[in-house]
Amino acid sequence: MSDRILLVEDDPLIIDSLSELLNSEGYVVDTASTQQRAIELATPGAPNSSLCDLVLMDVTLSAGNGFAACAAIKQARPDLPIIFLTASDDEFNTVTGLTMGADDYIAKPFRPRELLARIAAALRRAHPQRSLLRLGTLTIDTDRARVEKHGNEIVLSALEYRLLLLFAQNKGKIVTRETMREALWDDAGTYIEENTLSVYIKRLRDKVEDDASAPKLIQTVRGLGYKACE
Repeated sequence: MSDRILLVEDDPLIIDSLSELLNSEGYVVDTASTQQRAIELATPGAPNSSLCDLVLMDVTLSAGNGFAACAAIKQARPDLPIIFLTASDDEFNTVTGLTMGADDYIAKPFRPRELLARIAAALRRAHPQRSLLRLGTLTIDTDRARVEKHGNEIVLSALEYRLLLLFAQNKGKIVTRETMREALWDDAGTYIEENTLSVYIKRLRDKVEDDASAPKLIQTVRGLGYKACE
């Protein structure tokens, strides 16, 4: 089941762009533009409650403010992770947000991959049992960045691990070479050449596939990219 994110924001452009980004990563997105609506959607038992798994909360709203909404939501659901989004990164707002119970704080403008990483980390902390990912015979412990195959540890380079994690988090979906390049570039801080991507794929297959010449876990989708299969 996909995680459900409540986006509390009153700027239509930001709502559209963030909803598109989150939907593309497999999240279900609900939106609220006011303090009261955010509380209604995030609170169990309230009419039309979305039972969200995480809240992205802007500090400044057209009616009310994110701090008050955060405090009310945390009172009802103390374990629900809340990440503040704001154009301000001053110390006062940061401390205020965290005091109100926020789990993280990210200032606009932010890189999409950084936001997605913060969301994934917050969800892992809220649901520690989810820290294990499985891909075929592989088990990936995301808390320790440890990969096992048939119970034996596989040693991967940092980029190989990030690439495997990208596939494991997108099982059954086509991962384009551009998506791979963006993910590795953002995380590693280095541009990844086209031919280099092919080299990383080959190295990864050599380590995780039972037969790298006939890959079953990471399959090529000609003209589109790759797809991770169970």
